[in-house]
Amino acid sequence: MGTPDPQRTQAFTMPVLDPNRTQAVPNLGGVSLPSLRMEPILGRPYALAHSVAREGLLVQITGAQTVAGRAPLNLCLVLDRSGSMEGPPFEFAKQACTYLVDQLTDHDVLSIVTFSDTVDVVMPPRKIVNKQLVKEHIMRLTVGDTTNIYDALGVGTQQLTSVNLPGYQAHLILLTDGEPTVGIKDFSTIVSVAARAKEFGFHITALGFGPDYNEELLAGIARRSGGKYYYIDQPQRIPEVFQQELVRLMTVVARNPKLEVLLARWVQVRQAFGGELKLQGRTAELSLVDVERGSQLLPVLELEFPNHPAGIYRIAKLRLAWEDIATGRTETANADVVLEFTTDPAKANVPQDPRVANELQISMTSRALEKTIMGLRDHQLNQTQAIQELQRTQAILLQQGRVQEAQEVTRAMRALQGQEASSAEKTLMGTLVNLEQGKREA
Repeated sequence: MGTPDPQRTQAFTMPVLDPNRTQAVPNLGGVSLPSLRMEPILGRPYALAHSVAREGLLVQITGAQTVAGRAPLNLCLVLDRSGSMEGPPFEFAKQACTYLVDQLTDHDVLSIVTFSDTVDVVMPPRKIVNKQLVKEHIMRLTVGDTTNIYDALGVGTQQLTSVNLPGYQAHLILLTDGEPTVGIKDFSTIVSVAARAKEFGFHITALGFGPDYNEELLAGIARRSGGKYYYIDQPQRIPEVFQQELVRLMTVVARNPKLEVLLARWVQVRQAFGGELKLQGRTAELSLVDVERGSQLLPVLELEFPNHPAGIYRIAKLRLAWEDIATGRTETANADVVLEFTTDPAKANVPQDPRVANELQISMTSRALEKTIMGLRDHQLNQTQAIQELQRTQAILLQQGRVQEAQEVTRAMRALQGQEASSAEKTLMGTLVNLEQGKREA
């Protein structure tokens, strides 16, 4: 970026927290309120005693609707500049980056990495002081040859972790249009970088452009890091998706939420949806995705109980922990889950709470969608069979109020009808990742 100039964008080494910066703190009487609330919802209040029983447990986690301000960003852009990006794709990508620069403040930190056969740090982590200078350097970028995704993610990780920024929201945005062609190409090794990103406390948004990238790889990067995945079919949509993702990042109220479920000795988890599940002894832990203003996380667990005598019992203790943008602290919420075992079959067989039933159905729908994607990829489903499966999925999504995902399924069906199976698979992969994360947008 040239010789350091005190009037220009400077390399950033230590955080400078401005006391006048708008803080994400809804304040009542000088007390900061946590940004999440948790409500456990059992499918039924009763289970039949002296028999094996199963029940769904929905944990409804809601982000605050009104939160003033946001946390500053420590953002790294990792851009594919391989030869296949030449022309409109790369020009629109550069436009998207300059838009992003315009939206950042002088409290935010940005780094830029590009990759082809080699990986280059165009800009190390710097506070955005001189926006015009940064944009000029972005617009001078040119394309190269091949695609080295593994090393690009590693260098991007180095940029985010090389600065100590308490209170900042770290995030990496990856844009690529192709398969890894040089460097390490192994799927599991590349995805393991994303898993380490989550350990470092940041997430990766994976943006796939065009027909030739590996949607399974990018979806794996998003899943393992707790980030988002987008399919971009046209070059002119690149700035739009960058804008959409930046708006999302700027409305995050809770980072890295984890739900810990301490089960009674006689309770088992059969399956869980809406987060990455780890089971250790009597404890089930779900790693969840970040929460934006007004959005909800809806993880749901299917629990099983052995023969149990009649009475009222605590079947689980819940502990939710997260990094709160509002308070600037790690916050927790706790709740008990109580179930009554009854000898009255009529009580035990009442209809399931519709909120729990709906989320269990959505979870089953995501599993069915995954099978459809695999059937398309392995040619086990022909076009007609795949469209029939997707019509059923679409109907369920509409019934459950998942309009955005239903629209994505509609686009995939149109792509199949137009003999564009690759486009359909890439679209559906985004739908699947969204459903798996168990989030309802505001």
